Amino acid sequence: MTLLQLFRDGGIFMWPLLACSVLGLAVILVKFVTLQMAKVRTDQLLDRVRTLVRAGRVEDAIELCANTRGPVASIVLTGLYLYQEGETDHADQTVTHVGRIEMAFLEKGLVVLATIANVAPLIGFLGTVAGMILAFGAIEMAGEVEATLVAGGIKVALITTASGLVIAIPVNIAHNYFISQIDGLIIDMRQGVQTIHDLLWTEIRPTGERPIASGKAAGFPFSSTHTEGESDTTPKQNP
Repeated sequence: MTLLQLFRDGGIFMWPLLACSVLGLAVILVKFVTLQMAKVRTDQLLDRVRTLVRAGRVEDAIELCANTRGPVASIVLTGLYLYQEGETDHADQTVTHVGRIEMAFLEKGLVVLATIANVAPLIGFLGTVAGMILAFGAIEMAGEVEATLVAGGIKVALITTASGLVIAIPVNIAHNYFISQIDGLIIDMRQGVQTIHDLLWTEIRPTGERPIASGKAAGFPFSSTHTEGESDTTPKQNP
């Protein structure tokens, strides 16, 4: 029996299940690519930033972070830019705000996957109920119980139930996998925030030194480069 034949035998409830499967697959693919692009070697990046800032090469550190994708680089870039411009009064709040924007972007799409994982089995169970109603309706009209009378309704019930579970199981696995990946990125983001705070506001600033190189940055985006079609929620500022 081909998939097309199973789809036809499943009845009208196979259409919303098909929509769930297509949407779930699209979100999974986009989310996987997005999280792969967001990953960086955090320890290596932060070590290079520390070395450059301590050497008074803030411009080089800004350029390094600007050319590195991911939320950690975006957070560090925020702190470096504010420190270079001398705008440190509300720097902690600004860096935290950027971190929240990046976290919201990382979590985008998880609600869709969770919804599909919950709704797909329910649609399948609804198809099960509809199939049993058809089966008992056929028995009522015939006045007797025969296998051929109830086979059609039971077939609809089983196909829709199986389809809902087949969709929900991989979507739920993908959802949990993405959550684990995002948790790791959040830890990296917190490490970046702590590094900027210790480096610029604890280690360097109390000495009275401001290791600012000549020239100023050309501009600073308040969040990392997102996937195509996405836009930053915080406007750019030009020094």
